[in-house]
Amino acid sequence: MPRLTRAESQARTREQLVATARELFLRDGYHPTSLEKVADAAGFSKGAVYSNFRNKDELCLAVLDEIHAEHLGTVAALIAGKSFDEALSGFAEWAELMIGDEGWTMLEVEFAAHARRDPDLRAQLALRDRTVREAITMVAEPWDSALPAADLAVVLLSLGIGLGIQRVIDPDIPVRVLADTLRALVKA
Repeated sequence: MPRLTRAESQARTREQLVATARELFLRDGYHPTSLEKVADAAGFSKGAVYSNFRNKDELCLAVLDEIHAEHLGTVAALIAGKSFDEALSGFAEWAELMIGDEGWTMLEVEFAAHARRDPDLRAQLALRDRTVREAITMVAEPWDSALPAADLAVVLLSLGIGLGIQRVIDPDIPVRVLADTLRALVKA
């Protein structure tokens, strides 16, 4: 097997660090997970972490980017080319599994609270939220909605976040309210 180039080796190290950080952040939370813990669990030195990420915030953003990309990809695959009712059904199945996932929800909440006093970090999170809203807006454009697609995206994302937090506290809260709200706002 040929030896990895420096760039390939660094990319592999970065992937392993993100995967390890993801596991630790989702299991233990943002604050209890130190860069040293990530490095140890991944089998690298702390220097390897710093050669790939400026700090823990940057590493967490990489983890959140990966999670968001996976979720957007999954939802896109469930709804692409389908009628509104079929798309809503696929989305509802995904929502039942993911909205209220304790690790993901609490990481998002903890990291957002952490960013509260850091304008640059808040701007990074706002950019990522805007990207998610734009993806939702693109999906919602063809729907005959009581709201403009961009406003509908804000409503759906906000409802999903709030519902996720509530379901962490009380998993018996039904996810169907999200799909029901969407159905009430869109004339299928």
